[in-house]
Amino acid sequence: MVNRNLRAVNQALVDLHEVKYHGSVFSSGSHNEAIPDEAPEMMKKVLAKIIEGKGNNLPVSAFPADGTFISATAQWEKRNIALHVPEWDTDLCTQCGKCVLICPHAAIRSKVYDNALLDSAPLSFRHALPVGKDFDRGKETYTLQVAVEDCTGCHLCVEYCPVADKKDLSHKAINMVPQAPVKEKEKKNWEYFLGIPESDSRGVNKTSIKGVQFLRPLFEFSGACAGCGETPYLKLLTQLFGDEMIVANATGCSSIYGGNLPTTPWAKNKQGRGPAWANSLFEDNAEFGLGMRLSVNNKREQAIECLKKMEGILGSVLVNAVISQGQQDEEGRKKMRTLIHELVKILHGIDTAEARQMEFLADYLARKSMWIVGGDGWAYDIGFGGLDHILSLGEDLNILVMDTEVYSNTGGQTSKSTPIGASAKFSISGKRKPKKRLAMQAISYGNVYVAQVAMGASDVQTLRAINEANDYPGTSLVIAYTHCIEHGYDMRFGARQQDKAVKSAYWPLFRYNPLKPQGQRFTPDSKEAGIPLKDYIYNESRYTRLLKQDEKFAKELLHLAEEEVSTRWNQLQSLAGL
Repeated sequence: MVNRNLRAVNQALVDLHEVKYHGSVFSSGSHNEAIPDEAPEMMKKVLAKIIEGKGNNLPVSAFPADGTFISATAQWEKRNIALHVPEWDTDLCTQCGKCVLICPHAAIRSKVYDNALLDSAPLSFRHALPVGKDFDRGKETYTLQVAVEDCTGCHLCVEYCPVADKKDLSHKAINMVPQAPVKEKEKKNWEYFLGIPESDSRGVNKTSIKGVQFLRPLFEFSGACAGCGETPYLKLLTQLFGDEMIVANATGCSSIYGGNLPTTPWAKNKQGRGPAWANSLFEDNAEFGLGMRLSVNNKREQAIECLKKMEGILGSVLVNAVISQGQQDEEGRKKMRTLIHELVKILHGIDTAEARQMEFLADYLARKSMWIVGGDGWAYDIGFGGLDHILSLGEDLNILVMDTEVYSNTGGQTSKSTPIGASAKFSISGKRKPKKRLAMQAISYGNVYVAQVAMGASDVQTLRAINEANDYPGTSLVIAYTHCIEHGYDMRFGARQQDKAVKSAYWPLFRYNPLKPQGQRFTPDSKEAGIPLKDYIYNESRYTRLLKQDEKFAKELLHLAEEEVSTRWNQLQSLAGL
């Protein structure tokens, strides 16, 4: 082996040869020329320099003194990395919204809008009559649009599309085409699409996949791997709760593609509202999120105290309405937003220090959607002590664990979530022990909302669980199956593998809601095994690697894994019967 390595080095030296070229290999122009005028000043003067590779030339004074960075900047960094991009077939499409949901980079969007807006649309702008009883087919039009410069070409949308041509099953309602021939026209189409008014979130059905597709994602164009299994969950959170979200993010993949320089995918809407995001250490993210929750609680208490002091000026009717307004469901939160808007309008006309303080605190009267997010390395391992502490407190916090079953960001090391038989660093010859039962540990507290979801297997159950978790007045834990390149297969089949994980009963779907009557709190959302476990695991190199090395031992571990799946399923069935 040593001799082979030496020969490889020597042969590399032999094969060195000069490559002659003319002119500069780098662009002579400034990257600022590619950043449009409507971009924020910080984007044009600071972040664009970093994109150019000239960040070291920036003075310290160019950066914000408090360390914060503006959001919604990934939209200006057009990477153009996809050789093939999705193209919409207007005749086949049922407008189900699944491609919009599963797209890891929010590069596929849809809108329903007034027909009159088509008068100034580019000739190549695609549109169709809207499908559904909620739309006026005589006055409204539906468009599905792709951002070809932001697409990564992962093919996940095509694989996830449920509609195929009966005469040619390989042709679907969305299909991959070469990017180069369509790039210029689709750039114009995308620009025009962005100018079409967004759907009013108050009028969108947030409990259906078809409805969610019309909500503006406030997590877009991240630098995550093509076909990433994590980002669709984060994107969905921002579609549902983005204008009221506060996120504590554990170090890991989600902190790297979420807060990497020079740009961030976390965005904001037309009103300037969007998620507030911060990254903490790997080991203390749960405590970090708790600190955020307590801080927001304190601000709300201050706001109510200030409100009561100003009751004589503001009037008892408004003050009492704000204080008594419930916010555990969507309707209640809408009413509170209306009340806050009315309150701020009145405060603008009051010239006192108390009014200025109340203006600053007013937004904290609205319930914040607090999310602690991270991977299994954080939740099952390094940060578990803090996570377990948070689960015991009952604070109004939501926890999303994006479970790749391995330390994805640091190179594929084994975590306590890694299953029996999987090959990963530190268990390269196959893990001998089962994964930690994190969901069962959380359920044991009795007052924690717990759900296990897999978007690729059941997007409806995923949406229902996330909405329920957000509405739950205490602590909620959502554990999401997340396909990953560390699993060792083409990510275009990520949703398919999620489906097989559920059908083999390896990853059962369920929800545990303490608010429901006794006997109805645990809801199984998937069935017992319909396919053998091997039909799921042996599509991935993390399992087939061991099969090739030691077939006999691999079969022994497969048998142990099958027993573990059966044991877990029986445990869930007993919970359902309690």
